[in-house]
Amino acid sequence: MAVINITSANFESEVLHSDKPVLLDFWATWCGPCRMLSPIVDEVAEERGDIKVGKVNVDEQPELAGQFDVMSIPTLLVFENGKLVNRAVGWAEIKYESKPHIRTVKVPDVGLLCLNEILINLTIKWLTF
Repeated sequence: MAVINITSANFESEVLHSDKPVLLDFWATWCGPCRMLSPIVDEVAEERGDIKVGKVNVDEQPELAGQFDVMSIPTLLVFENGKLVNRAVGWAEIKYESKPHIRTVKVPDVGLLCLNEILINLTIKWLTF
């Protein structure tokens, strides 16, 4: 499934009324850590048909960033049944590491998670889908 561009106009229908859990990436074009995280988020969207993945450009959608107190980017928010259930803020919290055939993401208080599994299993331990 492709990444969805989330705006104020489609937030309610795409996120709050989604029949699937939703991972939102709050980002900006000028943000280096956001650019590093972006391909990971894109891969999650392609590999995981059981979740919806969206991106919110904070420069274009400041009201959504404000609504969820997004003060630093990148910020990942997880929604389930229309409710915010988890968040990770900043590249220091979302660490990506690439090794041959193994990619991991470190989320605080969770440990290393295999990207091939949200990243086919960032979802199981951190996002609790």
